[in-house]
Order: sequence, then structure tokens, then C-alpha cells
Amino acid sequence: MNIPTTDQKRLVIIGGGFGGISLAKKLRGLPMQIVLIDRHNYHTFQPLLYQVSTGGLEPDSIAYPIRKILKKLKNFHFRWAEVREIDPQRQEVKTNIGTLSYDYLVMATGTRTNFFGNAGIQDNAMPMKNVPQALNIRSLMLQNFEKADDCDSREERKALLNFCIIGAGPTGVELAGAFAELKKNVFPTDYRHLNIDEMEIHLFEGTGRVLPTMSEQASAKAHQFLDEFGVKIHLDTLVSGYDGEVISMKDGDTIRTRNFIWTAGVTGAAIPGFDGRVLVERLNRFKVNPFNQLPGYDNVFAIGDIAYMVSEDYPKGHPQVAQPAIQQGEHLAANFKRLLKGAPLEPFRYYDKGTMATIGRNKAVVDLKRLRFGGFFAWFIWMFVHLMFLVGFRNKVVVFFNWTYNYINYDKAARLIVRPYSKK
Repeated sequence: MNIPTTDQKRLVIIGGGFGGISLAKKLRGLPMQIVLIDRHNYHTFQPLLYQVSTGGLEPDSIAYPIRKILKKLKNFHFRWAEVREIDPQRQEVKTNIGTLSYDYLVMATGTRTNFFGNAGIQDNAMPMKNVPQALNIRSLMLQNFEKADDCDSREERKALLNFCIIGAGPTGVELAGAFAELKKNVFPTDYRHLNIDEMEIHLFEGTGRVLPTMSEQASAKAHQFLDEFGVKIHLDTLVSGYDGEVISMKDGDTIRTRNFIWTAGVTGAAIPGFDGRVLVERLNRFKVNPFNQLPGYDNVFAIGDIAYMVSEDYPKGHPQVAQPAIQQGEHLAANFKRLLKGAPLEPFRYYDKGTMATIGRNKAVVDLKRLRFGGFFAWFIWMFVHLMFLVGFRNKVVVFFNWTYNYINYDKAARLIVRPYSKK
């Protein structure tokens, strides 16, 4: 892999998401050789992927080159590669471009979409976990509107204009709200000869309420906002199949659609090579102790979504969102400094800063420890927080001006079919 040999200890980080980047940034000045491996050469701000998929932002607004983020690290190397296996006995990482030895290993591989073993859904659904997938959804949406504008069959046109989102967590709710805004403010002007009322947005959830991981107050408020937007909410509804045209529900109902977006769950992106003692198979996450070490491997760590750390406050592990990954990355960097000095490691404690979700223009919900609220102020807080956590000054400026333009003009400028989507 053309990584120079050195007398310093080599730390290999797998994954350039929130956890991997926050760890690497805090290692500046540490006498170690740092190698970061990722299948993309950029970091993605995943909370705003839904805005790329609905034309609100271009992908370069929420993605930033990893080499540029970490350019101040002196003894740093990045490799664009896909990790295939870990050999913990030989302390080697095997990738599609070669094998690399390590002294310390940190896995920050995050999650991938969980289809719960349903092959039909996996083959035909549109997931939204990365930038290419978000662009696929944007292209499919616009392509289907173009087809609908040229369609004589009312039944086929309705299928083209039916948008079905499976999973009413934050991603599903935000996506439904964004589609509803397009229906209300954008598509009536772009497609004047279409009956926009034929566009329907369906949101499916297997539990009894939207945003099931948030408070009941936030859930009720989000449900109200979605109702006001005209989103059709299907609660206690389990989707059993999709063949590319028809959705099947477990209760026997069916809906015809050409737009089937799956946001119903994630599973850990675990790397092969470790035995079952350190892997929670049903979650595909690695067990870690309070220092983020894998049991039995003092020099192997896992952080973020892939790490399963059980504590009194979190008996089912930390939530698979950005903040635990960021905090674990920063904490592990401090522990590496202690490790090199021969000092004892400090256990990790997660500080929950709250949860939020936006449901469109002027509408959001926020859950803090002692405070829960929704509406315009929550929407403003949501925008401010997401803007501040974006990586790179340019991205902050671009997103801010895009949001300002969209707010003033009731418009989303990035309605381009740059790369037409077709199912392989």
C-alpha cells in the first residue's frame, strides 16, 4: 500500500465518518503514524443527505475531502480502499489494494442499510445511506415526474407520482416533509399541466407512532405537522415485499408505486476476521468495554455506530447517531495520549445533547433532557446546529446561502438529472 516504514507506532483507522474524523483530528502532534482508510475520499454529513435527494442541496455542499480535513496532521496517510478482512493474530488489515500491518486499530465503519433479510425489497428499494444513493433518489424522482408529464394512463401516472417511504424515524420524517414541500411549492410551477394532487406521499411505520425513538410529545407534534403537509401516515403497518411496482403489506393491502424509499433500519458494518465472542450478531456490532476496546484485544478499538458499549444508562448500547461517534472519537484520542505516556485509560461517558428532526419549512421538533418543543424556534435551532457541525467553512457558507435562497424564493435549485438512474 506504499505506506512508509517508521519507528513510530502505526495507528490504522477504518472509516472516515463522524467517529473516524473526530478521532484523527484530535491526534495532531501525537508521535504516531496515522493511516485512515475509507471507500470514499470524502467525509459525508449524513444528516443532510435527504436534502440532496430532494434537490435542496448539491452533494458537494455536504461532502468534504478527507485529505483536506486532516491536512494539518504531519505523519498522516490516507488510502482510498475497501477493507475486506482483519487478521487480528497477524495484526493486518486486508484491502482491495493490499495488506497493511498495524500496532493499533480503530474500526469506525458505521452502519449499512438493514433490509431484514428481505431479498425482494433489497433488490428493488431505494436506500439512502450515502451521496450516490441520494443522487439516485433525486434522479428517479425527477425522471418519474418527466414520465408522468408524458403519460396518458392515469393508473401509471399515479404510480409514478406515488412516493412511499418505509420507516418513520428522523430520516423518513424529514424526507416526507421535503417531498411535501416540493409538492406544495415547486412542482406546481415546474409541471403546470400535471394535476399535482395526484402526487401522494405515504409514510409507513411498523410501530404505533412516528419518531418512535423520540418523546411522545415530539412524536405527536411531528404527526401533526405531517398531517398539515398532507402526508398519508400508515402506523402499525409492516411492509412485507416490493417487486419494483407493487408494495405488499402483511395485512394483505397493496399500493402501486415507482418510488419506494427504504429508511426502516440499519445494521452495523462489521468487518470479517473476529470471532463471535466480540460480535453481537443480531446487530452486527462489536462489543467494546468502557475504553472502546474489543474484549481480548487491547490494541483493537471500535467507535461510533459499530461499537456496542453497554452501561447502566444505556443497557442496549448507545444510539446510532452522530454524537456518540464524535464524542467517542474525541475521547479515544485523549486515551491514546494517555496510552503513549503509560498512564491509565479513562472510561467513556456519553453526554446526550438531545435529539431533533425537521418536518419542513418552519417546522421541527427538539427533545432535550428537560425541555421539549416544536415549531419555528425548533426549526431555527435545527438549522443552526446542523450548520455548525458541517465540516469546512465553504460548506457552511454554501449551505447557508442555499437555505436562504430556498426560504425566500420557495424554491429548490438543484433539480437536475445529471446522472439518469436505472435499476441494474
